[in-house]
Amino acid sequence: MAVSDILLIGDPLLYEKAEEVQPEEIRDLLPAINLMFDTVIDFRQQYGVGRAIAAPQIGLLKRIICLNTDRKVAMINPVIVDLSNEMFEVWDDCMSFPNLLVKVMRHKKLTIRFFNLNFKEETWYLENDMAELIQHEYDHLDGILATQRAIDNRSFRWKT
Repeated sequence: MAVSDILLIGDPLLYEKAEEVQPEEIRDLLPAINLMFDTVIDFRQQYGVGRAIAAPQIGLLKRIICLNTDRKVAMINPVIVDLSNEMFEVWDDCMSFPNLLVKVMRHKKLTIRFFNLNFKEETWYLENDMAELIQHEYDHLDGILATQRAIDNRSFRWKT
């Protein structure tokens, strides 16, 4: 299994906005997408957590999120089209700062549109932990880390 190094907090690439993927790029991006899936699996084996990764976390500034929950799903050019008004507080973790938790507020529900690997559009309605996960990964595509969304300056703790 090939894995990629995950960029760590402070790396300038993590604060860059990712570019949209063009349909003709999908084929050339497949090795990177497979690498992202393998990297999630490797991270989960090392840390016991990890369900998704955004392309900027491996230094690829493309709008791609790879989910590895009950199945592998690549979200190409995702767009959040609706966020609920209802929010909830969560201790967020991240592969780019693996032993740090950050308390953030996230929307409880959302609707997201994206293209799959066949460049067919899909629309998903998500809530709770999956909505939180997508908001986290989506932020990476815009160069935003959970640390930038911390509720206050006491919203940080080390994992034990």
